Amino acid sequence: MKLSKYPGCILAICLFFANTVATKAQDTWSLQRSVDYALANNIDIRQQVVQKRLAELTLHQSKMAQIPTLNGSLNGSYANGRNIDPNTNTFITSAVTSYSGVLSAGANLFNFFYQQNTIAANKYQYQAQDKLLEKARNDVAFNIATSFLQILLNTEQVHISEVQVKLTVDQLENTKKLVIAGSVPESNQADLESQLASDSVTLVNAQNQVIQSTLQMKALLNLSFDQSYVPQIPDNITEIPLPRLDEVDPEMVYSAATSNNPQIKADQLLVKSYERSYAAYRAQMYPTLSASGQAYSSYANSAKDGEIVSIKSVEDVNVGTVAVNGTTYDVTTKSYTYNTKYTTIPLGTQVSNNFKQTIGLSLNIPILNGWTYRTNAQKARLNIETQKLTMEKDNQKLRQDIYTAHANAVTSLQKFYAASRGVDASQKAFDFATKRFDLGLMNTIDYITTQSKLFNAQINKVSAQYDYIFKMKLLEFYRDQKITL
Repeated sequence: MKLSKYPGCILAICLFFANTVATKAQDTWSLQRSVDYALANNIDIRQQVVQKRLAELTLHQSKMAQIPTLNGSLNGSYANGRNIDPNTNTFITSAVTSYSGVLSAGANLFNFFYQQNTIAANKYQYQAQDKLLEKARNDVAFNIATSFLQILLNTEQVHISEVQVKLTVDQLENTKKLVIAGSVPESNQADLESQLASDSVTLVNAQNQVIQSTLQMKALLNLSFDQSYVPQIPDNITEIPLPRLDEVDPEMVYSAATSNNPQIKADQLLVKSYERSYAAYRAQMYPTLSASGQAYSSYANSAKDGEIVSIKSVEDVNVGTVAVNGTTYDVTTKSYTYNTKYTTIPLGTQVSNNFKQTIGLSLNIPILNGWTYRTNAQKARLNIETQKLTMEKDNQKLRQDIYTAHANAVTSLQKFYAASRGVDASQKAFDFATKRFDLGLMNTIDYITTQSKLFNAQINKVSAQYDYIFKMKLLEFYRDQKITL
C-alpha cells in the first residue's frame, strides 16, 4: 500500500500547514476585543437596545401627559345659494365665504393619582428593560468566552492531530527503510500507511471543528462570514486565572447572584411596575375632575356695514289723525329713502366683535361602563401574581443552575486528574513500545494500538482541561456577572 493512494489526505495536511503559516501574519482577536465588538454589533443586544428605547419613550410620554392640553384649529368654507348668514343668523341668497378659529385647552385637576402611578409603572418598566439589556450583554459576553474556549480547544486538538500525523509519517519513513533492508515485512509498511490515512482523516475532522466553531463565533459577533477571525491563543492555557472550588461554594455563589444578577433585578422591578399599574387601573374607577377653556372667533364676507351716501326721495306718510275742536286733522311725517353704500366689515373688526371665551369644570363619574375598568384592574392584579411566580421560577432555576455547575466543575476536575494520569501512563507505554518496535520486538498492529491510546489520552486530557476551565468560568460568571480569560 503506497502513501500516494491518499492524495486527498496529503493535500489536506499541506493546506492546513500553509493556512497556519498565513494566519500568523493576520490580525488576531483577543477575548476582550471579541467581547467589545459583540457588545456593539450583536443582534440580540441591538434588539434589546430598541426595547429599552421604547420603554424610555413610553415613560417620557406618560410624564408629558401631566401637562395641560392645548389645541388650535382653523376652518374655512364657501357656500353658494340660500345660506344662513353666520353673523345675523338670517337666511340670505348669496355666496358666503367664512372662516373661524378655535383655541381650546384642558387640564386634569384630580384623578386619584392615575397619572402618578402610570409614570411610576413606566419608570420601573424602563429600569427593568435596562437590566434586561445588561443581562443580554452579560450573556453575549459569556457566549463569546465559551465560543472562544471552544475554538482554543479545537485548535489544540488540531495540534495534537498534527503531532500524531507527523509521528506516523516518521515511523512510516523508517519502516520503509527497514522493508527495503529486509528487516521487517512489507505488511508493517501497509499497516502504517493505513494508520496515516486514519490519522489524516482525524486531522481533517479536527480542522473542520475549528472552522465550525469559528463560524459560530462570527455569528455571535455579527461578523461577515468572509472576514477573517483568528483568535489570540494564550501562551499557556494553565495560566488562565481560575477561582478555587472553595471560593465558588454554590450557596455563596447563589447569594452573590441574587444581589447582582440582572434577570433577578429585572423580575423585581417588573413586580413593582405591575403593582403601580394595578393602582393606576383602580384610579380609573373613581371620579375625575378636569378643567377646560376655549376661545372662538369668526369672519364672513356676508357681514356688511351700511353708509348713507345721499337722500334718494322724500314722501309724506300719514301716521294718523287728531281732533281739534271737533275738527279732525290728518297727521303726516316725512319718509326719507337713502342711497346706502355697503362694505364688508374688516377682518380685525369681525374677529374682535365675534370673539368669545368659555371656561368650565367637568366631573366625570364612572357609573356603568361594561365592567371595563374593574376587569382591567383585576387583570393587572393577576399580572402581579404572574410576575411573582416568574420571579420565583427564575430564582429556583438560578439556584439549580449554580448547584449543577458546581457539581459539574467538581466532576470535571476529577476527570482532568484522571486524564492527566492516563496521559502519563500512555506516554510511558508508548515510549516502551517505540523501543520494542524499533528493535522488531513488537508488531505494527500492537504498536499502532499503543500509539492510538496515547493520542486518545491526550485528546481526553485537553478536553477535560478545557471543560474544567469552562465550568469554573461559569461559576465565576454567576458570582461576578463578568468573565475573563
